[in-house]
Amino acid sequence: MREVGIIGAGMVPFGKYPQRTLAEIAWPAVKAALEDANVPKRDIGAAYCGTALGGMMSGQRILKTLGITGLPIVNIENACSSSSTAFREAWISVAAGIYDVVLVIGVEKLTKFGGGTLPLEKEDFEVAHGLVMPALYAMRAQRYMHEYGLTENHLAKVSVKARAHGQYNPDAQMRETTTVEAVKSSRLVADPLRLFHCCPSGDGAAAVVICAADKLAHYGGVPIRVIGSEINSGKYMTGFRDMTSPEITLRGAAQLYEESGIGPSDIDLAEVHDAFSIAELLYYEALGFCNKGEAGRMIDQEETFVGGKIPVNPSGGLLSKGHPIGATGVAQIVEVVRQLRGHCGSRQVEGAKVGMTHCTGGGISGFDHGVCSIHLFAR
Repeated sequence: MREVGIIGAGMVPFGKYPQRTLAEIAWPAVKAALEDANVPKRDIGAAYCGTALGGMMSGQRILKTLGITGLPIVNIENACSSSSTAFREAWISVAAGIYDVVLVIGVEKLTKFGGGTLPLEKEDFEVAHGLVMPALYAMRAQRYMHEYGLTENHLAKVSVKARAHGQYNPDAQMRETTTVEAVKSSRLVADPLRLFHCCPSGDGAAAVVICAADKLAHYGGVPIRVIGSEINSGKYMTGFRDMTSPEITLRGAAQLYEESGIGPSDIDLAEVHDAFSIAELLYYEALGFCNKGEAGRMIDQEETFVGGKIPVNPSGGLLSKGHPIGATGVAQIVEVVRQLRGHCGSRQVEGAKVGMTHCTGGGISGFDHGVCSIHLFAR
């Protein structure tokens, strides 16, 4: 397997663009990534496009607007991990020597559904009985609060941190700062989760260009190495599920650490799937950033703020940056690339050399999650 580096990254500000087509949302991100990489269109060997709800042939529709046609284009759907999965498949194709340069796109347009909500899979037993995502994470929060003494203040501090970081991210959907009191007084969604505990939906796109290490000299710039990648599906369980332990993330992180030789203490920053405030706290533990039951202490002591022990979601995360499903995975990667290059201004993690992205997706009856993808990067 060849070493692989990211040589270009770009994205568009996340938000609501009801008047734009999917291609109109995506092509500026692709153009920015290609310009950042200094890669001519003719050098792209293949393209992988991740979108959960973009429809058939999304990649072809996007790339024809830029005159990029006649090459292999692979469209991938894997719920919230769609573009994170697309990145892994692209990485494998370059590492295996099939292509030298590959483009990866993540894109979604949720405003086409009116209120920006996700269509539900009515055949799913748990969904049919009301276990939609806010309800599921509310149950996780209640159980964790019961077992470990987590409070509403802890949950609120996650949202406050997200907005504090997001105010410095020009691509974030929600850039206004907030307070613990404002979070706790926002509209109740599913007890104990309130509106500001939940990520906003919307539209957006992100793209990266990856290249074989032995071809990097052709393009210059500051390549970011891909040093590990894991993807897993959830394990089906008919009985008790510990709602405070995300099994799929625990398993994926353990595999990634073993294969890469990198441990939690080696990571300088992480972009994790904080679709709800409780999720971020659970992932502190599942990814090994603290011991079981210590997530509340971490947020109290601001260890996961920029400037802390292990900054989590310096981009603002899903809670601030937004969560246009299929775009999220690659957008996380764009943030880590910019951080490792030292290009993040007031939200920069000083001296960052190793970064992680973590993206889960899909609610399926009997599963913790349908998919979890985790990647490691180094300068």
